[in-house]
Amino acid sequence: MSKRDELIAKYADDLKAKCKITPDMDLLTKVTIGCGPAIYNPDSSVVAGADESELETVKNNFLIKKLGLADGPKLMEAINAVIDTYGRSERNKYRAVVYYMLVKHFGKEAVYK
Repeated sequence: MSKRDELIAKYADDLKAKCKITPDMDLLTKVTIGCGPAIYNPDSSVVAGADESELETVKNNFLIKKLGLADGPKLMEAINAVIDTYGRSERNKYRAVVYYMLVKHFGKEAVYK
């Protein structure tokens, strides 16, 4: 099993155990691949849910640039809802899991087809 496959399995476990979501494995794989090399770096592979500048980066670089969403208060509301679902006290909020939940939240699966 490749390192990426191991990480995808770990992300799927997080979605099931911590978020109570049954993942679409095809979409999760595509979102993970879309994160690029960030998933292999201990610092960039996670989202700091309490860091406002980190959440702004997720909003600007992922929601606006990648998913093509218009800026507005709904974007930050969605990010905070995802962080709440993951668990604010959860230490490791994996970037691929957060992005996956945001894709599902906004119904933007077509971006990864």
